[in-house]
Amino acid sequence: MDAEPFERGPSIKSIRAMSSARLTKSGVKMRDVPVSLDEKSKKLIELLQRDGRSSYAALAKAVNLSEAAVRQRVQRLIDTGLMQIVAVTDPLLIGFTRQAMIGIKANGDLRAVSAHIAALEEVDYVVICAGSFDLLAEVVCENDEHLLELLNDEIRNIEGVTAIEAFVYLQLEKQTYTWGTR
Repeated sequence: MDAEPFERGPSIKSIRAMSSARLTKSGVKMRDVPVSLDEKSKKLIELLQRDGRSSYAALAKAVNLSEAAVRQRVQRLIDTGLMQIVAVTDPLLIGFTRQAMIGIKANGDLRAVSAHIAALEEVDYVVICAGSFDLLAEVVCENDEHLLELLNDEIRNIEGVTAIEAFVYLQLEKQTYTWGTR
């Protein structure tokens, strides 16, 4: 079976949809689900953070469980939203040459403003925060013109946004997803 080639890889929207899913299969928000992990599940998460392509056989050997038990545990971690296994790409290599963190000041309901920003295709990360800004949003754009259009035509026009400041990334020094479990 031949796979269809990507012109520039998966879209930001499809990557964001995978990475921002915060609901369990039953539609319950993750923060509403109590988290209780035993040592074997914690070890599985840590191993998969290092190499998401590890085989169930290799994982089973590392945690001293059967392959079937590991498969069930991994599936349960995914189904509850505690873990995701995704392909992380380098945006530069797939045609997105401009990344930035956007500091946003807003009035009114921050959750509503955050939801509008999160819905933008170019946004891959949004947090409500304390400090000089009310929200921080990471964006991935094709070029500077695309970033300008996003800032001027989209983000500045969202109801409640009062000011924005863009912090353009010049060079990525570190990006990791291996913080483990507690």
